[in-house]
Amino acid sequence: MGYTLGLAASTIPATPGSDLANEQNARLAAAHLAGDERAFGELMHRYQTRLLNFINRMIGDRERSEDLVQETFVRVHRHLHRFDPSRKFSTWIYTIASNLAKNELRNRARSPLVFPDSARAPSEDDPRPLEFEDSTLRPDTMFENRSLHELVQSTVAQLTPAHRVVFVLRELEGRSYEEIAGVTSTNLGTVKSRLNRARSSFAEMIAPHLD
Repeated sequence: MGYTLGLAASTIPATPGSDLANEQNARLAAAHLAGDERAFGELMHRYQTRLLNFINRMIGDRERSEDLVQETFVRVHRHLHRFDPSRKFSTWIYTIASNLAKNELRNRARSPLVFPDSARAPSEDDPRPLEFEDSTLRPDTMFENRSLHELVQSTVAQLTPAHRVVFVLRELEGRSYEEIAGVTSTNLGTVKSRLNRARSSFAEMIAPHLD
């Protein structure tokens, strides 16, 4: 069985997580398992930059992030035969990358973070999503502003690992709630409650620096 997708077809622009992207990824995985060496290289090409950005936003260390991206691909290569093609490849590879990033954070010797109390802070049990009413506080918008890039990064770094991963995936990566649930192996209610808390904490911590 050859590389059935073909290099030309595989480069057709496809939105990450879309049906087209999922179909292409499944074909690339199958082609790799069938012995086509180019297929895995194409998968790396598709996800290397995305994963580097994601992990770097999680741990705030670009050099270490590059190491973890390589480790992600090592694990993907080693376990690709276990990948279920009925699932989204993007969810699977982000799950691997997310676990590596969270392990990195756990392994770092850091003092416990203390978060400011706030009467308006939502409860972890409240599943209703908190939206950023003020567009100037949207983290994805601020992240694109080079002058605010480091401020956003340092603020995100103060979120707990569980809150950070859902925040980065939703607010900076634009992932759906369903995909975040898949990456974090949690249900939608937990995703929304964690995101609610993460958004509130982020807004509280960054607002004084924007006055």
